[in-house]
Amino acid sequence: SDHMENIYGYLMKYTNLVTGWQYRFFVLNNDAGLLEYFVNEQSRHLKPRGTLQLAGAVISPSDEDSHTFTVNAASGEQYKLRATDAKERQHWVSRLQICTQHHTEAIGKNNPPLKSRSFSLASQGSANSPGVQRRPSQNAVSFFSVGHHRLPAGKRVPIMQPDHLVDVREMMSQAEGQQRDLIRSIECLPVSGHLTSLDQDLLMLKATSMATMNCLNDCFHILQLQHASQQKGSLPAGTAISWLDPKISLANHFKNGAAQNFPAEVNKPASVREEQSIAEPCQLTRETEEINPDEELEDICDDKEDDLGAVEEQRSVILHLLSQLKLGMDLTRVVLPTFILEKRSLLEMYADFMSHPDLFIAITNGTTPEERMIRFVEYYLTSFHEGRKGAIAKKPYNPIIGETFHCSWRMPKSDVATDAGSNFSAHSSSEQVTLSKDREGQTELDYYTVKFVAEQVSHHPPVSGFYAECIERKMCVNAHVWTKSKFLGMSIGVTMIGEGLLSLLEHGEEYTFSLPCAYARSILTVPWVELGGKVNINCAKTGYSASINFHTKPFYGGKLHRVTGEVKQNMTNTVVCRVQGEWNSVLEFTYSNGETKYVDLTKLSVTRKRVRPLEKQGPFESRRLWQHVTESLRDGDIDKATEHKRALEEQQRNEERLRAETETPWCTKYFLKDGDGWVYHKPLWKTVSTVQTQQTDSN
Repeated sequence: SDHMENIYGYLMKYTNLVTGWQYRFFVLNNDAGLLEYFVNEQSRHLKPRGTLQLAGAVISPSDEDSHTFTVNAASGEQYKLRATDAKERQHWVSRLQICTQHHTEAIGKNNPPLKSRSFSLASQGSANSPGVQRRPSQNAVSFFSVGHHRLPAGKRVPIMQPDHLVDVREMMSQAEGQQRDLIRSIECLPVSGHLTSLDQDLLMLKATSMATMNCLNDCFHILQLQHASQQKGSLPAGTAISWLDPKISLANHFKNGAAQNFPAEVNKPASVREEQSIAEPCQLTRETEEINPDEELEDICDDKEDDLGAVEEQRSVILHLLSQLKLGMDLTRVVLPTFILEKRSLLEMYADFMSHPDLFIAITNGTTPEERMIRFVEYYLTSFHEGRKGAIAKKPYNPIIGETFHCSWRMPKSDVATDAGSNFSAHSSSEQVTLSKDREGQTELDYYTVKFVAEQVSHHPPVSGFYAECIERKMCVNAHVWTKSKFLGMSIGVTMIGEGLLSLLEHGEEYTFSLPCAYARSILTVPWVELGGKVNINCAKTGYSASINFHTKPFYGGKLHRVTGEVKQNMTNTVVCRVQGEWNSVLEFTYSNGETKYVDLTKLSVTRKRVRPLEKQGPFESRRLWQHVTESLRDGDIDKATEHKRALEEQQRNEERLRAETETPWCTKYFLKDGDGWVYHKPLWKTVSTVQTQQTDSN
């Protein structure tokens, strides 16, 4: 009974790469079989921040150190936790394992095995279904059958014996053999005619059978771990639940339903695959190019991604690809079909988040730290709507390493919100000349200029750096983003790992911020995008912070694209502004003085970016680099677009291979490695500090 008592205390919980480890108050509820956690002990009477069902869970001490362990729930959710020392970890692990075993056995007693049944997949459809009409004489049992068998009465054993695991493994092997025969039978069908290998019902059968076998293998893996735990009393140190490797190689990428033997990333030498992640960052040796904003012209390109027809026409290609993917698989190295691509690079997509430069510049015009934080939150939430091109979930081009994108915006000063009492400090004459030497002697303009540059600084992992500045207002933003995508079944999740830093040099303030996750939903029908996750904005100097939640739509009911947030003063824990609404529609801001402001994002004016013509761009600038792919997509020629895309990817592989053979590290052009992040080589804060130092020396 002592072992089944409720325990509680503080543990560190790992959130993500940006937020890291956070102290949380955990409670083990033995009666309910739940592990709950709260922000702190004082909030224990409130609703838990998170809850895990322990029935069927696996508790695994980590081999990272003697303090860390993981709780892997049967639902697939995982908590990575850290105790203060090895003794406390053992205390939590042993109590969690006892509670888990108790509730797992209770479920087994209350849920006897299913009755013996056997069925064929084809028999589930009606006689009038298209599949049955096309192949009336074909019996799907010859392809694949699934059976459930019950042990004779009185033979159920609470603890599975080793010979039972052997029996399960043998049955699994037989099922895998049948599944391979199924795949082979389908792929041997002709590519044209009455019944083809690209038949959508058969492709769906391939996908679901593959997913079923992968799921069964994962379950068997968990059974083996639980059996080892029961035999030894506890799980061996270092044991962790991990997804099994996919059973089918992803060496082939697909175009219009036909397999093409593209060179596979997984076949590269290890030195090539890991070069980008392990190479020491070198100094900038590729010659940087100063872009003259006067050479840039207002962008007339208007590629709206609102054509849904292509996705429906290529459904068989997606099904073919899905049949080879694994739940939770990292899609970083998977080349997706060309027809789902947007007509722009990911680097340009980051630039489109800056399409409201008036709101960006207005941040520094706030008269108080509170007002500046609220203005930044307003700008941040309005940036995502224009960053998406249309409602359909298409994917921008994966940037080539070394690819860059340059643009700028000109914003009339009269269009930027100011305050009557704003302490808008004028620049000294010498500082103005130094900061604006690229303006050919102009000392007074009626517009502000916001300049933007982005560069793909790493290929594996895929990391982009981008930087924007407004010299006149002494403000700049620097960010690096690692896009990590995963296959989630009928959707794809993209985690934006990294951090941004907004610097308001006029006020000596720095604001750190993160980015939400993105999800492409309903990828078999009409795919659409939603954002999800919690992001934080912090200003250490002023003590103001913002917490913003992007809510994903619940399975039943609920609104799409919902977002909520609040701005608070950390010292007094006072909320000074609350926000709610939809990030692509209407936002409602409620301030501490009781006032409310509504922002209709669909009616906000968008300032077109200015871009140099293609003939003046360098060979590695996004639009020139991808111009043939873009032109082919505009013409609807998917085959031609695929060939151009393939040529670019093959060129990148060859260059990577050459650098590996010559042991030459990649050198970036505009960004330098700084710890875990990347920083623009000439940020405005360095330029301003240099100017101020020179002025001090001259005085």
